[in-house]
Amino acid sequence: MACGRQFKSTWTACHELARLRFGIEVVPFDGTVRPLEPQMAGDAALWREIAIREGLAEPDLIRLASPWHTDADLGQPAEVVAEEQGRRLGFTGYQPTADALFALFKRLGVDRLIP
Repeated sequence: MACGRQFKSTWTACHELARLRFGIEVVPFDGTVRPLEPQMAGDAALWREIAIREGLAEPDLIRLASPWHTDADLGQPAEVVAEEQGRRLGFTGYQPTADALFALFKRLGVDRLIP
């Protein structure tokens, strides 16, 4: 139970970070799976406009993001490895999820891949 609460808390914090960083609405998960691919199906022209306006490095949305791949990764049932079990298996490096996401956003901004 504690791990489940921690997992939910971590992703809630990550959603809040994304909301603040990109100024987007965050919709809480209500049990309905919403694949990314159909949601992004018509977004190529909009992304090109954003990329040109913001001087981004990649105007081609398909070269930048792979919604079907994201769906394949995130659409699977969650597999959680407990911290102690992970360490026994040799995974000793650790970065809090929200910190990793913040660092990723920062790097993608520096590389001019996101506004």
